Amino acid sequence: MRPSEPLELQIVGRTLLHAAAVGLGAGILGCLFFAGAELTQSILLEKLAGYEPLRAAGERVWGGFELPPLRLWLLAFIPAIGALIAGFITRYATECRGGGGDATIDAFHHQNGVLRRRVLWVKPLASIATLGSGGSGGREGPTMQLGAALGSTVGRYLRVSERERRVLMVAGIAAGISAVFRTPLGAALLAIEMLYRDDFEAEALIPAVLASVIAYSVSITVFGESTMFGHLLPYTFRPQHIPLFILLAIIVSLAASLFVGSLRAAHRFAKKLPVAEWLRPAVGGLALGIFVVLSIHFLAPFIGRGDRGVGILGGGYGIAQAAITGADWLPPGWQAVEVLVLLAVAKILATSLTIGSGGSAGDFAPALAIGATLGGAFGLAAQLILDDPTIQPGAFALVGMGAFYGGIANTPLAAVVLICEMAGSYELLVPLMLALGVAFVALRRVQLYPAQLRSVRESPVHRQELDPLHRIRCRDVVRLDRKFEIIRPETSLAELTRLAEATPDQDVYPVLDAKRALRGVISVEALRIVANNPELRSVAVAADLMTPPVSVGLDQDLRSAAAVMIARDLRSVPVVDESGSIIAMLDEHDISAAIVEPPIRRALTLDR
Repeated sequence: MRPSEPLELQIVGRTLLHAAAVGLGAGILGCLFFAGAELTQSILLEKLAGYEPLRAAGERVWGGFELPPLRLWLLAFIPAIGALIAGFITRYATECRGGGGDATIDAFHHQNGVLRRRVLWVKPLASIATLGSGGSGGREGPTMQLGAALGSTVGRYLRVSERERRVLMVAGIAAGISAVFRTPLGAALLAIEMLYRDDFEAEALIPAVLASVIAYSVSITVFGESTMFGHLLPYTFRPQHIPLFILLAIIVSLAASLFVGSLRAAHRFAKKLPVAEWLRPAVGGLALGIFVVLSIHFLAPFIGRGDRGVGILGGGYGIAQAAITGADWLPPGWQAVEVLVLLAVAKILATSLTIGSGGSAGDFAPALAIGATLGGAFGLAAQLILDDPTIQPGAFALVGMGAFYGGIANTPLAAVVLICEMAGSYELLVPLMLALGVAFVALRRVQLYPAQLRSVRESPVHRQELDPLHRIRCRDVVRLDRKFEIIRPETSLAELTRLAEATPDQDVYPVLDAKRALRGVISVEALRIVANNPELRSVAVAADLMTPPVSVGLDQDLRSAAAVMIARDLRSVPVVDESGSIIAMLDEHDISAAIVEPPIRRALTLDR
């Protein structure tokens, strides 16, 4: 064992301990948030408006209320009131507006894993106000940002390194998702995959898994051991259905592109509204309330629960459950296909009105719900057209769910595992992989999270780790004992030529005035061009040939020093100390040696 390994093991052990604490805290906060949002929704929508939100099997945590008659006039205004409260709260942390996923990714890459502490109270309160009043969005986005903020806060409180803080932030993301969606492995994979389009935050995997498992354990201790959709019946994959799954992936990809485009369009429209930014969610909430009332009137004749609502408000897991397992309120035959498609379209519009206007709600749940309803509708249609009883609409609903979200979030691996965990088996692994492969390719230009970067190499937080020039300072490589020549502004061209011939190893000459202040620099290349001109040879002096002054500091990294040299087309550059005095010259050979020599030294050490 090398001497550095015990210290590394201590750091890993400490990080895992901290990740476990983040998982416990995020699990508790996630459960409180889940219960708070459900209780608020039960009071506002059920008790007051008489609207019964469609819930999945694993969503109900309260006994519910005796429903009064449906009050559509009140239902039209409740989402606006909740959105108004949420908008006012998010004035204290504007990063809490919207879904939460994109702001979290941006904080990881561009703020070094720092989310403000106020996110810990602003996000849950704003999201409870939004979701509790019927906003069309999910809980996973808010708990994702809440868990990330907890990880960031723990890292800053314990004064760990920036790298460890980022790992704890990713662990918090995993724990937040796991606490409410109850898929521990899928949540951990989603946390490390959602940061990039084509890469993973691999070093955070084990801490994310640990935090996710602990948060999941807290959740099932409080709410019982069940997935979001309960215990589903087993699904059987048949190879002859492969063309159907490919066609489903294409259809879902088109709908997913429409969903993201609708979110962006709603956001652009909201920005043009002549009201304060914090009031925009209320405008979206009012539009949502009116839209839901109209939807109930339109869809009531087709479904068996029109007098209690049609499942557009909230996360949408209730309509996803209906698409997966069926429901007694769905009409038979082709009417069921039509209703599921209409619900998918309505959910796209409702979510755009909520999140696009700045409402504090997640986009994870609506994406899954839309994918499930489209998949279920496709499965039912295929069953009716082909008259094939072996086609299981629930299987197509689950595959559509995974392809929809995994495609626009660029998280194919996490989506596969999430759906398999939810289904309770890996029987759908092959169609999921196939559909996600198609969706991943088809949606390459569509991003649910614009803050995603292509790979680890593009992330600013990894730049120093992957680029050795960012880690090395000029003081680490500059040779202070190497002599160099300086010249005066009045030095003649003839003297400069003789000096260049006498110092062939120096490529750039600093020009200093009588007070030894840097006035400019002269490169050997520029000197050669002028020296070949007989008209200038006898009259030109250094002041005529020099270019504007340029220098680098001792504590400047080699990447920025190299950028200076490239921008000025110089092979070397003066190095100055804290007082601004030139103490050395840094040349391209020094930079090359800094890159090449360390690997050679390590190789020689290993060979001994």
